[in-house]
Amino acid sequence: MHGFIGEFFGTMVLILLGAGCCAGNSLNKTYGKQSGWWFICISWGLAVTMGVYVAGFLGSLGHLNPAVTIPFAIFGLFPWSNVISYLLGQFLGAFVGAVLVIIQFYPQFKATPNEEEGNNVGIFATRPAINSPIFNFFSEVIATFAFIFILLNLGNFTQGLKPFIVGMVIAVVGTCLGTTTGFALNPARDWSPRLAYTILPIPNKGVSEWWYAWVPMCGPIVGGLLACTLQTALV
Repeated sequence: MHGFIGEFFGTMVLILLGAGCCAGNSLNKTYGKQSGWWFICISWGLAVTMGVYVAGFLGSLGHLNPAVTIPFAIFGLFPWSNVISYLLGQFLGAFVGAVLVIIQFYPQFKATPNEEEGNNVGIFATRPAINSPIFNFFSEVIATFAFIFILLNLGNFTQGLKPFIVGMVIAVVGTCLGTTTGFALNPARDWSPRLAYTILPIPNKGVSEWWYAWVPMCGPIVGGLLACTLQTALV
């Protein structure tokens, strides 16, 4: 299970901080209510930075994302023998991170009586600004392509200040490309928290919108594959 511990705790930190910022922005009775898109993008960027630092210190390569692990393995940039342990760590860590957010904000979930006031799946998972499945898919492909292509040119991104660069990339992708779908970029970041929202007893929760979940699962994987294809062709 090489890398499992690093990916588990790194992804847990990513979701704890990232979904935590969304909860603070959306739910009633928080000091962060309606802080806005910049708040969300910068917070998610820093959440990725902290997750990568934790994962790297605990012995993984800081992928935190199946859209990194799977394309990297397909293109020979990462050993297939480690793929399962990385994916398990990512999906399980994301679920546990979501559980911690539910505990942290439980009184605020109780104070937010319906979806219209902010108690919705968007705290934990992505939702399209306009429901247009094909273009939503393209949005995730393009945004993830940009992220992974830049990532491929950073080298070892767990060392020194590079995790902060990765966080800046996430933030700028969010501000520039993420306003259409909420920029999942990461199947584990979307599916595991969405599952936690679905099955756990959250007060006043709305629908989990699983009809949309194929977009943040498939779009990032395709975007990652395209980025690796281009990088391989160029170098």
